[in-house]
Amino acid sequence: MTSQDYDCIVIGAGVHGSFTAYNLAKKSKKTIILEQFLLPHSRGSSHGQTRIIRKAYDQDYYTHMMHECYELWEQLEKEANVKLHRRTGLLVMAPEHGKDYSALKCSMQRNNVPMVILPREQFSQHIPHVNLSQGNAALVDTTAGVLYADRTLKTVQEQFQKLGGVIKDGQKVIDITPGSVVTVTTSGGVYRAKSLVITAGPWANTLLSHTGLQIPLKVLKINVCYWREKVPGSYNIQHRFPCFIQLGSEEAKHDIYGLPSNEYPGLMKICYHSGSETEPDERDRQTDREDIDILQRYITRCFPGLVPVPAIVESCMYTVTPDLNFVLDQHPIHRNIIIGAGFSGHGFKFGPIVGKLLSELSQEEVPSYDLTPFRIGRFQAHSKSAL
Repeated sequence: MTSQDYDCIVIGAGVHGSFTAYNLAKKSKKTIILEQFLLPHSRGSSHGQTRIIRKAYDQDYYTHMMHECYELWEQLEKEANVKLHRRTGLLVMAPEHGKDYSALKCSMQRNNVPMVILPREQFSQHIPHVNLSQGNAALVDTTAGVLYADRTLKTVQEQFQKLGGVIKDGQKVIDITPGSVVTVTTSGGVYRAKSLVITAGPWANTLLSHTGLQIPLKVLKINVCYWREKVPGSYNIQHRFPCFIQLGSEEAKHDIYGLPSNEYPGLMKICYHSGSETEPDERDRQTDREDIDILQRYITRCFPGLVPVPAIVESCMYTVTPDLNFVLDQHPIHRNIIIGAGFSGHGFKFGPIVGKLLSELSQEEVPSYDLTPFRIGRFQAHSKSAL
């Protein structure tokens, strides 16, 4: 067993942990990332080739964060000389008189997010091979696009290591002992640091149990589905087909989202923005396919150019809070333990800004943004502290 001292320990080598460690290393802090699985892996929430990046949100605080986030993505691209995102636009479809569409549109106008509203009679000439549902309106967030997820993780981890950072995988955490110096015991060693950042995705509450805290987090298994084009190229990124989000549909109560065919040639990624509750270590035992039935009905009706049977189904997990907002905060008792959790299936795009904020919290700096929406205190009735 090795024993080592650091300025900061980060548990979890997903997108948020990796960006946090990278930001700490840029501040010349001696930092280590501990990851329970061998890297790269597909057990958590940060794997896969693509995610959506967008400014279209109905909460102002997310849009404000994304303004800077785009700049940080571009900075990393320049620094590493690698392309991490591609602009495609994001098509938003929703019931025209529903509160979701109205709130999103007003927020985009208020925050000067460039958009194009598509009149129903012109919809098909702008967006071929898609049937706009009766009573739905549509707009496009022209800033949006595709993020290359696996490439991002590899890039930010390499940049972290170039700055002197250390990554140790295959290090399952067995114990956390709080104190002015935090001690983390893993299957492979003992590590001490002045501060600890926990970015462990679906395993957040397992780790927090060592510190006497539980947050109301629910872990969902998501079926990531790819659907074959009947005519190759119909929904292709090269043909400038956009990402999309369907807010509310006659098939489902949760959103449906999709990305143009890209990672698997001839296959479009379309998923249901929810899933069945699971234990993170038992993910693959969860075989519920109700979401796939919903998607098949939706695709048959709205995407006639796709074969309505998934060609590939992969697995991912969301860690969801009751209000679908993130948790970015200090431990209520042990202030040198920082928590980034509950990214609720929409956190990947925020990786650079979340990393910046968590690194600020770990160094007791004033955070760059108001973290009120992300504080643990909002769950007062739910959060359990044994201390």
